[in-house]
Amino acid sequence: MKRNLFMAFAVLMMMGCAASDEIELFNGKDLSGWQIYGTEKWYVENGVLVSESGPDAEYGYLGTTENYKDFELTAEFKQDQDGNSGIFFRSTFEGTKVSGWQVEVAPPGNDTGGIYESYGRGWLIKPDPEKDKHLKFGEWNDIKVRVQGDRVTTWLNGVEMVDYSDEKIGQGEGQIALQIHSGGGLKISWRNLRLKQL
Repeated sequence: MKRNLFMAFAVLMMMGCAASDEIELFNGKDLSGWQIYGTEKWYVENGVLVSESGPDAEYGYLGTTENYKDFELTAEFKQDQDGNSGIFFRSTFEGTKVSGWQVEVAPPGNDTGGIYESYGRGWLIKPDPEKDKHLKFGEWNDIKVRVQGDRVTTWLNGVEMVDYSDEKIGQGEGQIALQIHSGGGLKISWRNLRLKQL
């Protein structure tokens, strides 16, 4: 009997640890845990994180104050206007110059879910164009990014977009960041940003 109770307690402890491994990157109230790079607008409205072009219409970023190496990130995004954005990982900043890798979030026909190396090799991999039909422009979309070792896998609305391995990515260190593209007229909303460290 004691052994059974001990085993049940151990299982519950393990389940609790597994659940606690998931981090809410966005608390739904303010930008705690994040840092703004650039002059573009980042604000919280009705529990939603909004990124919007500012007066300078330049690149803008919202980066985590912590670095994350191996993780699975899930989030929802909605392209309220021109939705050229992205999720950077293992990235570092000098002002608004970001070095690292981006999972593309873009309007239809612009390779959402692909991987781009900023200030480096450029596009590393784009999804099959046929998969672009899974993007719901102007509606909420689910995105998942798994980064482990030298391998990155992305999903859009439950569909795997790319699965890519790269030695340089494996050596990367740095922050997670959301991007708003230059050019003006952009507005992208985010919610339910959750991260599980692997």
